[in-house]
Amino acid sequence: MTLAAELREAMRWYTQGSTRMLYYALVFFIIAIIAAIFGFGGIAAGAVSIAKILFVIFLVLTVVSLIANFARRT
Repeated sequence: MTLAAELREAMRWYTQGSTRMLYYALVFFIIAIIAAIFGFGGIAAGAVSIAKILFVIFLVLTVVSLIANFARRT
């Protein structure tokens, strides 16, 4: 396997992981909304905090990926 093929495979794996993380952030956010509607404040607060953490991690990984992509092009 060439270096370019290995880099493509690594980026594909990295992108899939970031997409999953955003998906789970949205899932926890929806769980929080449903729990809040039914009056489960503690569960809603926990789900919101998990969603916030996952979303921030997603944003950080996206920025790192963009910087790495721009650095590789130059």
